[in-house]
Amino acid sequence: MDALQRSRRDFKMLFVYLHSPDHPDTPEFCSGSLCAEAVAAFVNENFVAWGGSIRSSEGFKMSNSLKASRFPFCAVVMAATNNRIALIRQIEGPRSPEEMLSVLQQVVEESAPVLVTARVEAEERRNNMRLREEQDAAYRAALEADQARERQRKEEQERLEREAAEEERKRKEEEELCEKAAREAAEKAAALARRRQEKAMSLGVEPEKGPNVTQILVRFPNGERKGRRFDSSATIQSLYDYVDSLDCPGTENYTLVGSFPRVVYGPDKLTLTLMEAGLHPQASLFVELVQVYFDDDD
Repeated sequence: MDALQRSRRDFKMLFVYLHSPDHPDTPEFCSGSLCAEAVAAFVNENFVAWGGSIRSSEGFKMSNSLKASRFPFCAVVMAATNNRIALIRQIEGPRSPEEMLSVLQQVVEESAPVLVTARVEAEERRNNMRLREEQDAAYRAALEADQARERQRKEEQERLEREAAEEERKRKEEEELCEKAAREAAEKAAALARRRQEKAMSLGVEPEKGPNVTQILVRFPNGERKGRRFDSSATIQSLYDYVDSLDCPGTENYTLVGSFPRVVYGPDKLTLTLMEAGLHPQASLFVELVQVYFDDDD
């Protein structure tokens, strides 16, 4: 079987020699014909050679398969389907070197077209297989390229979606911060409005001019001036309540200060009456803003 596979692979026929050690013609045939230089060279050039003794199991089976009835026995066979062999020519009995060469040359000439066709078909099969492999490789490469592009497209899409989601999150956070700031500003404005209203209500009605009435003029950092009359028994706190009741932005933190001489009416003087503070019958005060500092933890 190894010899058959080799002959098929090399597109050659298989030359078979069945050796019968006990046959009287065997020694002469082996030395004179089979081992003749021309015969051996021709066989080696055009065939794959196999020999077996009919005393061996393999040689005996081959003898039965080829139905060898006369020795020396040679045959030319080819591989067929299902690991079987096809008999092309058998050479039985003693033959001279010239006869051997003649028969073998005739076999080669007659079988050459078959071998050439088999070689061409095998080459076509190899070419077709190579072409299919190249096409498959090109298809796989194209498929891998398409898959890579698809992965890249998906990754890009996912990146854009992540960026869009991040931008949307930031936009919502900014909107929430703006809404919160606006809400806090509105609440602060509402609180200031309520505070001004409460302060204004706490002041009561402005008194008419009289000996017990003090005229107060308040000057603001922006140059604006406001004036009001108070009972001389009103406290410094009333002046702060008056300033707080006015719609003067930027006066959340301030101190009332008198000049000539400079007097600061801070928290320690809130309970003094205008008479006690020396502001009666009239006085001019200015609003001095107080810078507020915060710790890092605030």
